[in-house]
Amino acid sequence: MNDAFMGMRISSSGLVAERLRMDTISSNVANATTTRGENGKPYIRKIAAFQENLQQELDKSTGTYKTSFKGVSAVGIEDDPSALRRVYDPSHPDADKDGYVTMPNVNILNEMADMIASTRAYEANVSSMTAQKSMFSKALEIGK
Repeated sequence: MNDAFMGMRISSSGLVAERLRMDTISSNVANATTTRGENGKPYIRKIAAFQENLQQELDKSTGTYKTSFKGVSAVGIEDDPSALRRVYDPSHPDADKDGYVTMPNVNILNEMADMIASTRAYEANVSSMTAQKSMFSKALEIGK
């Protein structure tokens, strides 16, 4: 019976991961023009990092290890290593002596594309959970 709900656990882990990804993207969009943060430097784009959640079990009948997928887990939030942008704006309070302002490495178009992809992945996990819930309900109706 434990394996019956494995699909729901996998979809649930996907929902959690995509929510973190959406929150990270929202933070990037909100700080797209932040030229001076708490550390005095421009905002650096953040990326949510995930990894497969695999489990290895010893199959006692064959003596071999069996790997099973248990979903996805968030590893953390990392800084994007891409270069910061320099924009010429001598009237900006953070402009250097040459009139250039160092802007965050956030591209709104990329963030919106990532948000659409994340939303679609979230919806796919919700659809999967809904289908599984429907299958469980139908299985319970068989016994009536």
